[in-house]
Amino acid sequence: MTARSAESLGVYVLPGPAMDPSPTVLQTTEADRIGLGHAWMSELQGPFKDAGALCGYMAASTQRIKVGTSITHFGTRHPMVLASWGATMQQMSGNRFLFGFGRSTPIRWKNWGIPVPTLESMRDYTTILRRLWNGETFSYEGPAGTYPHLTFDYFPEFTPPPLMIAAIGPKTLALAGSHFDAALLHPFLTPEAVTRSIEIVRRSAEQAGRDPQSVQVFHQLVIAPDLDQAGVDEAVYKRAAAYFAHPGFGEPIIAANGWEVSRFDEYRAAASKAEQENIAKGSPLKGREVYLEPSRLLPPELISEGAAIGTAAACAARLGDYMDAGADGIVIHGVTAERLESTVKEFVAH
Repeated sequence: MTARSAESLGVYVLPGPAMDPSPTVLQTTEADRIGLGHAWMSELQGPFKDAGALCGYMAASTQRIKVGTSITHFGTRHPMVLASWGATMQQMSGNRFLFGFGRSTPIRWKNWGIPVPTLESMRDYTTILRRLWNGETFSYEGPAGTYPHLTFDYFPEFTPPPLMIAAIGPKTLALAGSHFDAALLHPFLTPEAVTRSIEIVRRSAEQAGRDPQSVQVFHQLVIAPDLDQAGVDEAVYKRAAAYFAHPGFGEPIIAANGWEVSRFDEYRAAASKAEQENIAKGSPLKGREVYLEPSRLLPPELISEGAAIGTAAACAARLGDYMDAGADGIVIHGVTAERLESTVKEFVAH
């Protein structure tokens, strides 16, 4: 059994698409007030979710809680800009910044004209950032791009932020172990899948000559504490529906959990039909809203295996299951800190 501490728990700020970024400060300060150890911003490419701006607000409005990106991306900013962002956030926050990255889906980067991230390019980005933070002057040509002259004109000593990567497949998990400071596991993994994922990370770290315990592993858990069915739909089923509608996201989760892909066939057929009808009608439905009705066809027993639904006490117990599975911390997804005080109290008490 893992000791129960609110410091091991974190929460997303502005989960999902953001039509208004102004709740950022309230949600972060509430997370701080109830004792959570970390608050996270996921950088969706919308007009109001720039992680650089919002993480600054999150850190400036608090004194204790750590602030992280879960996630931003390497290729959307020049390495010099990323290095400056990470260093500035770390200094301004008093060493409370957690720099989390991910790879998203290839179609997004192809549409934007940005090279699709690879394991090799993400590996090299970690080296580039760390060399810049070490005050080095160097050139680079390789999978991460071509940079003839990288250096800061002046560079005081400071403590660099930890580099984290969102991972689900075995190759990315191994990359986390060999080159990153922490891994962020994907939502809807079962506790057993989390244990297996942690084993891959730690084994890779050991093979790379690193202390396996020095690489932390955070799991992202979608929860719906004390919510009615509409609330559960919003927090859990719409989110699951978006993940499982497309093989790029759904298959790795299904494989990691050891589930049968065929269990999702009926849902995927309905989701595809809903997408096509939505386009044909010019419907105003956007994003996860398209999948709400088809989500009724998701196997509820499987969704329950990878999420936390029920009373605050039941959700707290589920958080405990994932800590016992070996996670160093849990990033709560689906609801914001205003709905978590009872769950956190139950978690700490048991």
